[in-house]
Amino acid sequence: MLSNFIQKNLAKARYKLLSDRTYFGEIPGLKGVWASAKNLEVCRTGLTEILENWLFLKLCSKEKISGFVVQTD
Repeated sequence: MLSNFIQKNLAKARYKLLSDRTYFGEIPGLKGVWASAKNLEVCRTGLTEILENWLFLKLCSKEKISGFVVQTD
């Protein structure tokens, strides 16, 4: 469930090469989920970590997350 949410949203990520030759990445629709780094791979890794932390904080605060459904049996 968590992995699916993370992978689905990472697939939506947008990356830009900035004028200073660093990379900026963000996930549209997820406010505050962005990263920047000197190379694309480090930017992707950072964005993954930011998304994981964002999701953890949202779950801890019991905020609704669009596209995420907690299943209870």
